[in-house]
Amino acid sequence: MSGRAFVDQLKQQFGNLIVDANLDNIDPWIEVAPEGIVDVCCYLRDEPSLAFNYLNCISGVDYLHTDEKKAKKADWEPHCEVVYHLFSMTHKHSLVLKVLVPRWKEGRAGELPEVPSVAGIWRAAHWHEREVYDLSGITFTGHPNLRRILCPEDWVGHPLRKDYEMPSEYHGIRGR
Repeated sequence: MSGRAFVDQLKQQFGNLIVDANLDNIDPWIEVAPEGIVDVCCYLRDEPSLAFNYLNCISGVDYLHTDEKKAKKADWEPHCEVVYHLFSMTHKHSLVLKVLVPRWKEGRAGELPEVPSVAGIWRAAHWHEREVYDLSGITFTGHPNLRRILCPEDWVGHPLRKDYEMPSEYHGIRGR
């Protein structure tokens, strides 16, 4: 099946939950609306002709220009992306899914964006979602144990956010 036919199949199955696709990219991807990620992933795993039974990784990406000049020239609004790399052991094919969310939930600074958890679909998501939460500040709703995995529990902020400011001190220990 061609890439375009595959996207059309997903659009037929899920309608507007399939937001966009770039099949000409070096790493082709399909964008899914946040509210559709669980249903789309279940379909991708369970449909025998697809059988995406392996989750390679989940990454969080912060799209924010901290330089005002660059920000004015950007053709996109600041946002975060959750990127899912899937693989089918059965058919030996791969797929990249993206979910775009605002940097802050409902535009309220400090309120972390939310994406539904896929931990019930692939067990590996338990760890990957915790890492994205910890470092990129994206909350995975429905995750059974969403807590920090790399930073200490009392750490303030999320180090991979572009506007993150490293503390000069942590529990009396000076950095820098």
